[in-house]
Amino acid sequence: MVLVDSLTRRMQNAYSRGPLSRFGSQYLLDALAWVIALFAARLLRVDFDYTRVPWVALAVLILFAVTLQFVIGWGFYLYRGRHPYGSFAEVRALVATAFTVTVIVWLAVLTIGGLFGLSRSTPLIAFPIAFIIMGAGRYTKRYLVERAMEYSGPVENAVVYGAGHVGQAMVRRMKLDRDSPYRPVALIDDDPAKRFLQLDGVAVAGTIDDLTLIARATGATVLIITIARADAELLQQASAAAEAADMHVMVLPPLNEVLAGHSKISDLRDLAIEDIIGRHPVDTEIESVAGYLTGKRVLVTGAGGSIGAELCNQIARFNPAELIMLDRDETSLQSVQLTIHGHGLLDSDEVVLNDIRDAASLEALFLNRRPEVVFHAAALKHLPMLEQYPGEAWKTNVLGTLNVLRAAMSAEVATFINVSTDKAANPTSVLGRSKRIAERLTAWAAAETGRPYLSVRFGNVLGSRGSMLPVFTSMIESGGPLTITHPDVTRYFMTIPEACQLVMQAGGIGEPGEVLILDMGEPVRILDVAQRMVEMSGRDVEIVYTGLRPGEKLHEELVAEGESDDRRFHPKIAHTAIPALDPELLDEESWLRAVVAREPQRVVPGAVE
Repeated sequence: MVLVDSLTRRMQNAYSRGPLSRFGSQYLLDALAWVIALFAARLLRVDFDYTRVPWVALAVLILFAVTLQFVIGWGFYLYRGRHPYGSFAEVRALVATAFTVTVIVWLAVLTIGGLFGLSRSTPLIAFPIAFIIMGAGRYTKRYLVERAMEYSGPVENAVVYGAGHVGQAMVRRMKLDRDSPYRPVALIDDDPAKRFLQLDGVAVAGTIDDLTLIARATGATVLIITIARADAELLQQASAAAEAADMHVMVLPPLNEVLAGHSKISDLRDLAIEDIIGRHPVDTEIESVAGYLTGKRVLVTGAGGSIGAELCNQIARFNPAELIMLDRDETSLQSVQLTIHGHGLLDSDEVVLNDIRDAASLEALFLNRRPEVVFHAAALKHLPMLEQYPGEAWKTNVLGTLNVLRAAMSAEVATFINVSTDKAANPTSVLGRSKRIAERLTAWAAAETGRPYLSVRFGNVLGSRGSMLPVFTSMIESGGPLTITHPDVTRYFMTIPEACQLVMQAGGIGEPGEVLILDMGEPVRILDVAQRMVEMSGRDVEIVYTGLRPGEKLHEELVAEGESDDRRFHPKIAHTAIPALDPELLDEESWLRAVVAREPQRVVPGAVE
């Protein structure tokens, strides 16, 4: 045991001295492997009669092999730090190097070896021996280095939920990262086939139902969920089990960041209410249809808002020729520029300070910059505020949208996507009615141009500015009460990235004048969300009912009466057609009287609803 500890310390010290020491010692080990292998192969060939060994010729052959090992190993980056030690990538490079050395040495022996008493089979016998020694050396080194690794600070024992690829990656990171605040002590997985699995010495100890017993046995205080694309039901179950076991729950960043190696242990975050009330994300296959953005001039209105900013973020990844970010709020523009480019200088023409209510300025901008794709996300969206000021909804959501549409038509924009809301289906509020007209105006522009001018309709967005969750959080932090309108009110929810993926995909699969609607699963009861947030806060906060506000529905709808639910491209995305509305028929006074009087909508082509 003392010898192992001594070797462990030496290996750890050698590893920490730097690449030269690390890979120099690795080459010396590989060279020694060839010395032993060729000597053993020759002895085997002569039945261990060392008097029949041509020592000088064998020494020359060994020198030739170890020189080749360095040259070829350097070519395969074996001694240049490309491959993590003991990894499959290093094993592949080692196999390629050793095999190449063997072939060259064998050809040399085959050509002139007979003149010096060397057998042609010697290199072939030596190859597996050398490879076994090299591999064993690397495994031993990896074992000793990992064994010697000590955490730099205090750590908590953690149970990892999920023994798949992501779980394995997380266990390895925690075991190799000296700064990790967590030490993996057990795995749990609900798959019976993984009952006896071990990942880097950490065993699967049971299922989520065994969490309390496992926590007591291991002293674990943290549950880390590493199940890719875990849905809300699973997260709710895990959260309840962790609460019963008196454990804290942590979740991972997105799967692609973990597998790409972009995430760190420090990126683990607390389980949020968004995770629990969310649903299994819909795979919109955005990469397959977003080619219409690459190399194009793209303009986003409302670029500083929650949806607009995320749109800009995602669009930028498809390398548009130009991304024009338009908003009337300079501070929001600075924020989105900082997110995308890492600076907020506001000194380039990619950020445009403009108001969609200003038709003349907007048209001049479009004619000057000639965007080819437009995402119209600018809008007023707070339902109770617009109930008080319906005229503002008309100016921004109706006339502002018409201004953007007319500017797009004059600049011959090829693709136009209007961001709408589920409140536009059978609208009862000022917000819903104004966005419904925006959808119909977009359909009119599509009929006029014959181009894919269309709308995208979705529900409440988690985490957007002024949305329910931040408001609830503020109420809880201030000590309450937490107010909701009605105990039975329900809403649809989706994440900002998912909403933006749908908006972007609309430009690739939507037809002129259509409305695309995402199947958002089952609506969520707001009271359940409120109660869960209070529980997670650990505070005693009262929940108070205030009653439904004017124009507010008890249950939202996604598809209006008389609309179709055609899902010809994607099982989770519905296409529907809506009647176009000629802007010549717009009448603000009539519309204001209708919304104030709460007159039922009229789904009549050519009429203002």
